[in-house]
Amino acid sequence: MQKINLTEKLSKFTAHWSPKLIAELNGQHVKLVKFRGEFVWHHHEHEDELFHVVRGRFRMEFRDRIVDLREGEMLVVPRGVEHRPVADEEVCVLLFEPAATVNTGNTGGARTVVQPDWI
Repeated sequence: MQKINLTEKLSKFTAHWSPKLIAELNGQHVKLVKFRGEFVWHHHEHEDELFHVVRGRFRMEFRDRIVDLREGEMLVVPRGVEHRPVADEEVCVLLFEPAATVNTGNTGGARTVVQPDWI
């Protein structure tokens, strides 16, 4: 049981769209990720995802609407809902999701991270 400093953890990596593990509990992973640009459209068949903006801002695009998120705000994307994160500038996000969750969901592709690194 040790405290986790998010600022310190965020300083340990620069890659975008490459989530890093920082904690786990009850079969869930807590991850940090940096976004910039557009991600792929995808959904997660069995997992809900929580996105909490630590620094910056981004928009979560859905097929029928857009949700703008700023520092200190969070959003839960329910399982099965197609979505795409988009950030015009770099944003730092904390993710909370089941351990089995793959970042690209049903889409796969070059940005897929099956086993995120621990930092």
